[in-house]
Amino acid sequence: MEASEKFWKSRRAVGLWLLSVALVILAMITIGGLTRLTGSGLSITEWKPIMGALPPMTDAAWADAFAKYQRIPQYLLENRGMGLEAFKVIFWWEWSHRFLGRFLGLMFLVPFLYFAAVGAIRRSEWPGMLLLFVLGGLQGLIGWWMVQSGLEARVSVSQYRLAVHLGAALLLLAAILWIALQYLQGGQGKGDARRGYIFAALIYLQTLLGALVAGLDAGLIYNTWPDMNGGIFPESPFYHSPWWINFFENDGLVQFNHRIGAYVVAGFAALIYARGIKLTGLAKKSAKAIAILTTFQIFLGICTLVLMAPILLSAMHQVVAAALLCAAVWHAFELRRLPQTQAVIPG
Repeated sequence: MEASEKFWKSRRAVGLWLLSVALVILAMITIGGLTRLTGSGLSITEWKPIMGALPPMTDAAWADAFAKYQRIPQYLLENRGMGLEAFKVIFWWEWSHRFLGRFLGLMFLVPFLYFAAVGAIRRSEWPGMLLLFVLGGLQGLIGWWMVQSGLEARVSVSQYRLAVHLGAALLLLAAILWIALQYLQGGQGKGDARRGYIFAALIYLQTLLGALVAGLDAGLIYNTWPDMNGGIFPESPFYHSPWWINFFENDGLVQFNHRIGAYVVAGFAALIYARGIKLTGLAKKSAKAIAILTTFQIFLGICTLVLMAPILLSAMHQVVAAALLCAAVWHAFELRRLPQTQAVIPG
């Protein structure tokens, strides 16, 4: 009994709690991707942080929610004629995503208060933890800001706001994972982790490029690989004006950039593996994890492209991207813990 009580007041317990939070964030990213892929993200047209926790409980409440959806462009231009039962399907996807966000807030706040009270989280660490909580709440605001972009003049959300929403979730995931590792392994060390940081940044940027592809449905064109319908470049890559806007709004160029990003990630992952295989312990294991996940992610990306983005493959592609970011953060952390003579990048 004493051993159990001691564990629940330990820093290791805090680390395991934070890892469980990270897993729920990963689940939220997965459900969020499925919500977008099923066209469900605009099914709830209001943001009620407290009252919205409960779904419609009566026939009248369902009719009211459906009537509000019937006023937005997505229904009028794409889903006109949809029945109430079909509406309920897309409603439950969006409601589940929002509910999981609310659950995540409680999952973070309640254990934090306990661990802070028993001293497992030191007083000096409270501000950092509270900042994570605030950032999690801010993610809810970002999500509603994203949804608003599709309620008046569009049939889907803005690709920019989608990228911001996903990017904020990934930053929160990476931060919580890093802090969890600190609690579990007793600090982060002073080794040279530059290649780990660079790789994590590359994965992050590549995932944001993927969000632009998803927001523009750019995965539904140029469905051949390694060429683009027989060519190297997309047709008319700079037809928008000014020219630089094409990198964010030209479907073909956005897909091309995501392809190039994948090649850069693959090359750097090979470097991570080549250097990491010479290391020891968890640094070596994390390098192997990066190699495996990168290979699988490239395979998923190609399959998703040539099969024109089926829902399950697209969702797997997104969640493996998040897992790869986690592996990159883990590897960077382990490089920090190595003696500098091992972790340094040879000149």
